[in-house]
Amino acid sequence: MTVASHLQELRRKHEWLSENVEKAQRNPATDPLKISEMKKQKLKLKEEIARLSDA
Repeated sequence: MTVASHLQELRRKHEWLSENVEKAQRNPATDPLKISEMKKQKLKLKEEIARLSDA
């Protein structure tokens, strides 16, 4: 897997998580802990994307 394709996959996952966080936040029945975990995953992906983009 090339760095470019890996970055593309990371961006796709980040976007998917972003959409799901937004949906979860609009649903009052969603567990806040679940939302927090998704946000942490999103941040990790963002950091990895930034690290690979700078390399």
